[in-house]
Amino acid sequence: MEFTRFCFLVFSVFFIYNVCSVHGRFYDYPNVSRFRALSQISMPPSPAPAPSPSPAPKDDPTIDNVKNSSNDYAAGIFNVLSYGAVGDGVIDDTQAFKMAWDAACQVDSAILLVPKHYSFMIQSTIFTGPCKSGLIFKVEGTIMPPDGPDSWPKSVSKKQWLVFYRIDGMSMKGGGLIDGKGEKWWNLPCKPHKKGINGTTLPGPCDSPVAIRFFMSSNLTVQGLKIKNSPLFHFRFDSCRDVHVDSLYIKAPPQSPNTDGIHIENTNDVTIRNSIISNGDDCISIGAGCYNVDIRNMTCGPSHGISIGSLGIRNSRACVSNITVQDSTIKYSDNGVRIKTWQGGFGTVSNINFNNIRMESVRNPIILDQYYCNTKNCANQTSAVYISDVIYSNIKGTYDVRSPPMHLACSNSVPCTNLTFLDVELYPAQGQKILEPFCWNAYGALMTLTIPPVFCLLEGTPQSLPSNDLDQC
Repeated sequence: MEFTRFCFLVFSVFFIYNVCSVHGRFYDYPNVSRFRALSQISMPPSPAPAPSPSPAPKDDPTIDNVKNSSNDYAAGIFNVLSYGAVGDGVIDDTQAFKMAWDAACQVDSAILLVPKHYSFMIQSTIFTGPCKSGLIFKVEGTIMPPDGPDSWPKSVSKKQWLVFYRIDGMSMKGGGLIDGKGEKWWNLPCKPHKKGINGTTLPGPCDSPVAIRFFMSSNLTVQGLKIKNSPLFHFRFDSCRDVHVDSLYIKAPPQSPNTDGIHIENTNDVTIRNSIISNGDDCISIGAGCYNVDIRNMTCGPSHGISIGSLGIRNSRACVSNITVQDSTIKYSDNGVRIKTWQGGFGTVSNINFNNIRMESVRNPIILDQYYCNTKNCANQTSAVYISDVIYSNIKGTYDVRSPPMHLACSNSVPCTNLTFLDVELYPAQGQKILEPFCWNAYGALMTLTIPPVFCLLEGTPQSLPSNDLDQC
């Protein structure tokens, strides 16, 4: 009897072990989604694939938010791990991001989740709309491109990395990091700091990708992200409207070439707020076709400051209006607030307000330059972008004594008009000597006595202005 019970117990244990292990293998099979068909991201989105299980990294048992459950899917969360992303910073996760985008794009209020504790390497990609409203691209982990020009696919453009095209009502946010890995791009022989004979740049390929570009999109919010070391501009908005940028942290070395923090072109109704930018070019640059731009509470520098321009390159038309920069600090930078235009351009820059700005050891705190040239061989031309109605108020702090604190160089043929100065106080960061401002063909008014005094500013208005320039915008 005892022997019979013993045999029955052994048989029961053997049966349970085999059944359960088979059941476990069936539901824990990893990375099923990596074998899905490749995404067609440039085409209209296809039906959303069902999410599949995603493994958490074995060396981090604390992560509890990376697997998509059926509840996540019902709530509209599309975790890139559920579409085959590995997130080790080496394996190409581009297709997983494309498929997650295709799925999220056709769901109202969807969240495309880039989870924390992972690093995702993505090739140059265009995320195309239109999508359903309320889409959130939530970056909690790290996103990075291929490592330098030699790792970039030969058949892919080197001018851009992540592009969002024809998107309406999207938010890009999160506490994660976008690492542009720009070091190898900055060292290309053609870059401005790589000088050859007679100060010219050296020959060779020069295209470098903008890290994140929004093109022909509207109702955009970019918030809370950290982005560093872009090969070229960090963010670029082209032909967009209703853009809201808040609480960004952008960082690149002071000598990194053309690494503008935020650049806007042909874009209107923009707010940029509460951000810290330190880089190798303009913190914010405003190109042609921009209007209704409000910039506040920025900390900028080391950098090249906050710039309108350059405008009018290659005899082009430039129209910029209703720009406000206020309640901000610019420190240890080549420039403070700047308007720069090329000779030969046409159009207008008007209704510009620089208010309540703190300068700390800035080389050119206030600079208006209608003779902008990035080489030594720019020809003199008579046509110019007309600049008028610019207010400089409550601008205080210190300047680097290598340059005058105010530089107002306006065109010989198209003078600047209606420049207003109010409560401007700029002192040398070192020494006691206060340098005199520089003015050329600049007309305006001093509402209060400035430090240093801008006695070179011409009063009233010029006798004549070329009407054809005024009628272009």
